[in-house]
Amino acid sequence: MTTKLGKLGVWSFIDDMTAPEAVGFARQLEEWGYSALWIPEAVGRDPFSIISHMAANTEKLIFATGIANIYARDPMSMNAIHRTLSELAPGRFILGLGVSHAPLVKDIRGHEYSKPVSTMKHYLASMQNALYMAPAAREPAPILLGALRQNMLRLSAEQASGAHPYFAPPAHTAWARETIGPDALLCPEQMLLLETNADRARTIARAHMATYLGLDNYKNNLKQFGFVETDFADGGSDSLVDAIFAWGDEQALRKRIQAHWDAGADHVCIQTFTDEVQRGPNLATLELLAPGSRAA
Repeated sequence: MTTKLGKLGVWSFIDDMTAPEAVGFARQLEEWGYSALWIPEAVGRDPFSIISHMAANTEKLIFATGIANIYARDPMSMNAIHRTLSELAPGRFILGLGVSHAPLVKDIRGHEYSKPVSTMKHYLASMQNALYMAPAAREPAPILLGALRQNMLRLSAEQASGAHPYFAPPAHTAWARETIGPDALLCPEQMLLLETNADRARTIARAHMATYLGLDNYKNNLKQFGFVETDFADGGSDSLVDAIFAWGDEQALRKRIQAHWDAGADHVCIQTFTDEVQRGPNLATLELLAPGSRAA
C-alpha cells in the first residue's frame, strides 16, 4: 500500500468553511504534522470534489472520507471516483465507505435501506467489476469500511483494507483488532474536549452525541460493551458520555488517544469540540495535541 498513514489524524466537518478556508485548514494540519484529514458525507458538500481541491493545494496530507455513503452513488460511479482520486492524489487518498443509517437513507435520500453487510458485500463486488476506461493509477487507494459489529468488521478485513469505526470506545478498538486480525488497518475516531469541569464537559458532549444516540447502529454496538437502554436516555448516562467523549486536560486527552493505540489502532482520527453548538474543529486543541508539538 503506497498510502503511508501515520498514527494521528483529524476527523472534522468542514461544511461551515468556505473552500479557501478548508484549504487553509488542511495546510495548517499539514504544518502541525497530522497525517490525515477525515471528512464525513452528510447533507453538505460532495466530499470528493472538496478533497480534490484540497489535495491540489496541499503537499502531503492524506484525505479520507469518514464515511462516503454507498446509497449516494451506484458502484460504477464510486469505482470511477475511487480510481480518479487514486490517480489525482497518489498515496494521499483513502476511500472510506459506509451504509449510513436507515433514517438518513430512507427519510433524507428516499432509498430503501437493505441489510448492511450483504448490501456492502454486493456493492464492493460490483465496484470491482465495474467498467472504467481511463488512465489507471499506479495503485488504487485503500478502501476502508465504516464498521462496528462483527460481520462488517470481518468484511472490512476480507474485502477491503480495514475498518474506520466511529462513536466507539477503546474497548471496541481492542475487540475490533481481535476480529479483523493483525494485518488490516484499524482507524477509529475519537471525540475530544479540552474542558476540566465535569458538568460543563458532559453538557457539551451530550449536545453533540444526541443525534448518534438516536441511531440503532451505534446503540446496538455499544450494548456489546455493557451499556443498556437506560444509558441512552436523557442525553446519555455519565458513564456512556465518558466512554465516547474524552474530556479533561491535555494529559487526559492524550491518555485516551494512547488507549486506542494500545488497543491495536493503527491510526486515531481525533474530532475536537468547543461548545454545544460549534461542530468544530477546535484549532487550539488540535495545535496542542499536534504530532509536531513539543509534548507529542
